[in-house]
Amino acid sequence: MNLLGGPAMRPAGFAKWRQETLLGISLRITAPTGQYDPTKLINWGSNRWSFKPEIGYSRRLGNWILDGYAGAWFFTENPEFFSQNAYFPGVRSQSQKPIVEFEGHLSYDFSPRLWISLDANFWRGGVTSLNGVENPVTNQQSSRIGLTASIPLTAHQSIKVSFSDGAYIRYGGNYQSISAAWQYGWLSQP
Repeated sequence: MNLLGGPAMRPAGFAKWRQETLLGISLRITAPTGQYDPTKLINWGSNRWSFKPEIGYSRRLGNWILDGYAGAWFFTENPEFFSQNAYFPGVRSQSQKPIVEFEGHLSYDFSPRLWISLDANFWRGGVTSLNGVENPVTNQQSSRIGLTASIPLTAHQSIKVSFSDGAYIRYGGNYQSISAAWQYGWLSQP
């Protein structure tokens, strides 16, 4: 939801609009969906809710755009984590502390729909507890950096390519990723 900037517009107005300052908030909610079997350590589904409130800021300065986001994941308890099986006949609960995250982009617009962006993020937290006993080695702390570019093909089509690499990895995999996407926009430039 926008708190500042980016008013609701008709398509013709949106095609002519030029960003200045934007401020927005969002809330992502993940329900406990999928198959969950408490006797198995690895499951397709989850047995908990998660919530991510986030705030975002974006400012255009000429052809430059600076975007920044801050958010945190909050998790409910899983009351039946790897329970009632050959390894643990009772019931165990698992909880997880919040994970805070930050993301930023510095973009340059060469022309409409032709742009390049330097991207970075950082996240930390998520220590898990089993029946109230914390496991400090589950503290996540990592950061990635990358580049993204959008190249127009026609008035309605463009290709977006991106590359990212681990900048600081304390938890999880250290990997590089390359992606490409074809984009189609229904609105054309005025």
